[in-house]
Amino acid sequence: MITVTQATATAGALKNLSDEGVSIWLDDLSRKRISTGNLAELVATKNVVGVTTNPSIFQAAIGSGEGYEEQLADLAVRGVTVDEAVRMMTTQDVRAAADVLRPVYDATDGRDGRVSIEVDPRLAHDTTATVAEAKQLAWLVDRPNVMIKIPATKAGLPAITEVIGLGISVNVTLIFSLERYREVMDAYLAGLERAAAKGLDLSTIHSVASFFVSRVDAEIDKRLTVLGTDEALALKGRAALANARLAYEAYEDVFGGERWTSLAGARANRQRPLWASTGVKDPSYKDTLYVDELVAPGTVNTMPEATLDATADHGDVRGDTVTGGYTQARADLAAVERLGVSYDEVVGKLEDEGVAKFEVAWQELLDAVTKSLNSKGVDA
Repeated sequence: MITVTQATATAGALKNLSDEGVSIWLDDLSRKRISTGNLAELVATKNVVGVTTNPSIFQAAIGSGEGYEEQLADLAVRGVTVDEAVRMMTTQDVRAAADVLRPVYDATDGRDGRVSIEVDPRLAHDTTATVAEAKQLAWLVDRPNVMIKIPATKAGLPAITEVIGLGISVNVTLIFSLERYREVMDAYLAGLERAAAKGLDLSTIHSVASFFVSRVDAEIDKRLTVLGTDEALALKGRAALANARLAYEAYEDVFGGERWTSLAGARANRQRPLWASTGVKDPSYKDTLYVDELVAPGTVNTMPEATLDATADHGDVRGDTVTGGYTQARADLAAVERLGVSYDEVVGKLEDEGVAKFEVAWQELLDAVTKSLNSKGVDA
């Protein structure tokens, strides 16, 4: 039973985060979460103003089968392909979540109340197919508060420009490096310029750039541990925060420049940085590390529920913990590089692994749905 004191503390910790200009999005979705009213409850009581999904999240939700039995039976009777079945189930969940969050979307003028759905990860290196899939997903979900997730691969960059240019809001995912992040922002601005040339209303187009955090520490910490020196061990747990803080510095630079000023005059929206992968991988770190230390105005933090609950319980929200740390951030990354840990190699590896992990999760989802359809006497 939650006491009044506990409820007040919970509301306070998350409210403080929101008051600092950080939008809290939930990094999870399932049909059960929607049908039980859990998602609506998180919106009402825990300052959740958005939802992100990815292939791993859908694999866990739909792979369990819970809540999907009736739709699977209907799809089996229709004799649909497994790809179509997965698309129907995932877009139905996103559509329902978007309806739950519609009041937030309306109240924030489209800034929040967003639900993200990712293009098929097997298309990550195919620009044309990614654009076609993004258009199809936007049409299928058919909600103004949907965001289509496009990976920040080399092939994804021109897709971002084209999709934004069509007036479709985009969540750019799997960003690990500062160089790629600048390319993502450039792709977004180019897309807005295309949209403006077509006479589209720029105020209706929104975007976030999902900059991944904990995976950077996981990979660099592993290499520092192998080195084993006092200097190397002292740098553990610092690279991911340094990387993210310098990303915010890049964001301030790009959205403070002349190119942006012209678009802002046409009522365009900034592409907000979104901190992704914010659950800690190392149990020795505080479980709210990537929330407490990445507080900055105009950002989004998408959290798995465990991180959301931890932040509500003992998050340490003490104002902006990003903009004053640029010098130290550069020093930390330089120190890691001096020890022979290559930044470029690490972020390249993480991007490749990120795409591969989502491809594996998607295939596992397809396999699970194939099994369910076949069990109902349908050849998927």
